[in-house]
Amino acid sequence: MKRKPTNIRTDTAFRRTVRTFYRKHGRHDLPWRKTANPYRILVSEVMLQQTQVPRVREKYTAFIKQFPTVHALAAAPLGEVLRAWQGLGYNRRAKMLHECAKVVKGRLPKTYDELCSLPGIGPYTASAVMVFAYNEPIVMIETNIKTVYLHHYFNNKKNVPDSALLPIIEQTLDRKNPREWYAALMDYGTHLKKEFGNANVRSKHYTKQSAFKGSDREIRGAILNVLSARKCTQDALHTALKQFERERINTNLAALAHEDMVEQKGSLYRLPE
Repeated sequence: MKRKPTNIRTDTAFRRTVRTFYRKHGRHDLPWRKTANPYRILVSEVMLQQTQVPRVREKYTAFIKQFPTVHALAAAPLGEVLRAWQGLGYNRRAKMLHECAKVVKGRLPKTYDELCSLPGIGPYTASAVMVFAYNEPIVMIETNIKTVYLHHYFNNKKNVPDSALLPIIEQTLDRKNPREWYAALMDYGTHLKKEFGNANVRSKHYTKQSAFKGSDREIRGAILNVLSARKCTQDALHTALKQFERERINTNLAALAHEDMVEQKGSLYRLPE
């Protein structure tokens, strides 16, 4: 039998704090909070990886309108999916989501292990689909959830491993309505970050995100943005992206082509059709 952590305050008081905040200040209007459709939950979760909620809110509804089902996404050319993804960044996510749609043949699986076996779906995303689509009481952790437990139970400690947080998350989990509980935790965690700063810096697993400006990630995104509007020669890309070094443009263009996110037809580059 697992020993319960000894530094936990009364579970009832903690749950009351989280639920009271959510009742008064929760983001109940988020479109992915209004559905249990597993495909739509998956789209929202992939979009929310390393992208802020306001930007996802802008793109999610339009993406779902354009690709309303797994079938619709699977049938679309990758180039069309990449165009719809513009503005979200981390474009490889769109490609993996597209590949996932083609693999599942119209219906997402209902088990954690099967979800984890799909392209681009890791442990957290699989857990999130299980929770928000199927209301399964699975223990999961992400940055906002981690913020809550670090703030309440490890407020004066540094280098806290996830292994110390997970038993507390499990103990305080609402097993009857995990969907609402995790939504409440995430919104409360967002609030705590604004009020008290990022508690995640005290996590053993914290890594500072690398700068976007001047990175290969910025160049890749810029190339795809240009190609989403028109086909281009390499020279035309150099002209359109003159703020970047030619050699770095060439290197990232070649990488995108190798990953099948860009096609070359003669002297022209374009998004996959």
